Amino acid sequence: MKKIPIGITDFKGIINDNYYLVDKSLLIKDIMEDGSKVLLLPRPRRFGKTINMSMLKYFFEKTDEDNSFLFKELDIYKHKDVMERQGKYPVIYITFKDLKDKNIDKCYEKIKEILSEQYNKFKFILDSLSEVDKIYYNDILLRKASEAQYETSLKNLSKFLSIYYGINVVILIDEYDVPIQSGYLNNYYEDIVEFMRNFLSGGVKDNEYLEKAVMTGILRVAKESIFSGLNNLSVYDILKNKYSSYFGFLEAEIEEIFKYYEVEFKLNEVKSWYNGYVFGENIIYNPWSILNYVNNYEEGLQPYWINTSSNDLVKSLITKGGQQLKSELEDLIQDKSITKEINENIEMKEIDKSTENVWSFLLLSGYLKTIKKTRNPDGRLICELSIPNLEVKYLYNEIVMSWLKESIRNDEFNIMLNSLTNGDIETFEDIFADYVTKSFSYFDIGDESESFYHAFVLGILVALNNKYRVKSNRESGYGRYDIMIIPKDAEKRGIIIEFKKVNKRRKETLNTAAENALAQIKTMNYKQELIELGVKNVIELGIAFEGKDVLVLT
Repeated sequence: MKKIPIGITDFKGIINDNYYLVDKSLLIKDIMEDGSKVLLLPRPRRFGKTINMSMLKYFFEKTDEDNSFLFKELDIYKHKDVMERQGKYPVIYITFKDLKDKNIDKCYEKIKEILSEQYNKFKFILDSLSEVDKIYYNDILLRKASEAQYETSLKNLSKFLSIYYGINVVILIDEYDVPIQSGYLNNYYEDIVEFMRNFLSGGVKDNEYLEKAVMTGILRVAKESIFSGLNNLSVYDILKNKYSSYFGFLEAEIEEIFKYYEVEFKLNEVKSWYNGYVFGENIIYNPWSILNYVNNYEEGLQPYWINTSSNDLVKSLITKGGQQLKSELEDLIQDKSITKEINENIEMKEIDKSTENVWSFLLLSGYLKTIKKTRNPDGRLICELSIPNLEVKYLYNEIVMSWLKESIRNDEFNIMLNSLTNGDIETFEDIFADYVTKSFSYFDIGDESESFYHAFVLGILVALNNKYRVKSNRESGYGRYDIMIIPKDAEKRGIIIEFKKVNKRRKETLNTAAENALAQIKTMNYKQELIELGVKNVIELGIAFEGKDVLVLT
């Protein structure tokens, strides 16, 4: 019985140590037949990027050991013309997956270490170099080169290797955009972008010593001019069909895995948790979650992927988002879809400047899926988006709950909601007023009350999900209510909430604004929807805001 390769990304180790391998080897053939010298294959994290890059390394790399045996049981071995090129090239293999540093100095030190290791790997070519090149080579090796020399180190190493071997070089760069994301999160964005632009452009742009370069990451980030003027670059993100089957598991592949390990499963349940990703024309399952589920199937379905790594960037983008983004997130959490213009060429520093950029990032990094794609007459891409599955929905719920914990203690929030659903409006008002005071500063984006309102709706959406359905800004009776809390058990209370911000130009007070909110509920007959659902006990609340002051009337 083959072992389950959880966290094992070394292709040779998987083959030699009897781990289960889903055969993606025809990726090699497609890459070799691709007319572009440089390929960028962005995919969400934990979807097999690193193991595929490792496979490419063992295929192309010229070493003293014959590694062709690694491919004998794989589909690629049937293509003799491709196999003839196995083990023929010097390979520079770099991964930036661990460059998640809080400051630029530490990031630079790690980059120097990575480059030193590559130069050390090939130090046997030193004797073939000129005296000047030897000095340069040793400066990189000993980590005492200038920043400008590190920026040219990729191109120069490819030159040294190509001359030594008499054949052009294959360059593989895994997770190229990790340091860029770290720079964005930790305020050294401009510095790291400048370095990466010079480093990568030097290595892959107009490099006469390059046979083929393959890069992976999460985003394309092409607008940053990292790849400006690179005419031989082709980008295949999750919206493109080419290469779409090589990252993540297809349904037939997971069925083979379950059959091999004799794991009983209900396909619909597994789909609801781990399926839903759409790469090109393929429906894709999350490989990390599938393997963990097989390994721990007796423990049931769990959010394995979401718990593997920091989601700080996702949390930051959603938290910073204004009322429109929070309103649309409400729809997504309620299993509705939204339609957005998608920008495939995101500039990292512009991600939080518009809701469209945020949705583009969430789609391309695996936190949303496409239901439908169309293009405007001017060529702009329009996508209907939804949350892929329960595992990703779990993350959004966690983000919402983390907001609440930062503005009010979790137990207080639970007491507040319990008081609301139990009809104890006095206790609800006391805690709610305190919650408003603390939260307005946290959600201080645009119109404070609107931002707070949507954050509050998201909070009750998540916290009451098991026993209630929560709807916001929906038509009922003769108008649109702000919030309706619908019990799944019709014997329990239903709740309608209408918010009003005090209009000083109309000389409103908190009391008159709350009375107007309550009057609107009654005049518009909002409770009609609850009555039609069989809910007889209905609480109607008018809530008025004036700055951080709040009044609740029933």
